[in-house]
Amino acid sequence: MQVDNYTANEACKAFGLTISAVFERQLRFWAHHVLAEAERPRVARREFARLLADVSSVAGIDLADRDLGRDITETFLVANVVRHGDGPSCSALLEHAPGLWTETGPDHVDLLAGPSPQSERLRVRPADLTRYVRAAFRFWGLADPQPMAITDPPY
Repeated sequence: MQVDNYTANEACKAFGLTISAVFERQLRFWAHHVLAEAERPRVARREFARLLADVSSVAGIDLADRDLGRDITETFLVANVVRHGDGPSCSALLEHAPGLWTETGPDHVDLLAGPSPQSERLRVRPADLTRYVRAAFRFWGLADPQPMAITDPPY
């Protein structure tokens, strides 16, 4: 059971990485269309949180509404921890979402003997993935200028 839980956790982390990568790629592409021309050359190197805030501001998207910005930021931090392990993003994610490090319960996934690095104890559950996907859909629905854009996906 512990190996199955570990594998499921690794799959959730990989899906979180994919969700974040696609969202960031789309955000950087879209930024070239909504930011002022003088800002466009800096889009590729702009810190994710700053880019998200700038683009959202121009598009009139309220990142505080239903924790939209918080969930998108969490997705980005999870992806960085999955990619890079311990480091600044791991510390930021631990502060941002300490519940991702709960180590009690039947789905505990640490297979290593002895103490594991902080990043290896990260637990991303299916409910977290659902929240990340909903946040991405909600963001792009709010960005869509067409009537009846989906801003509250059913899943």
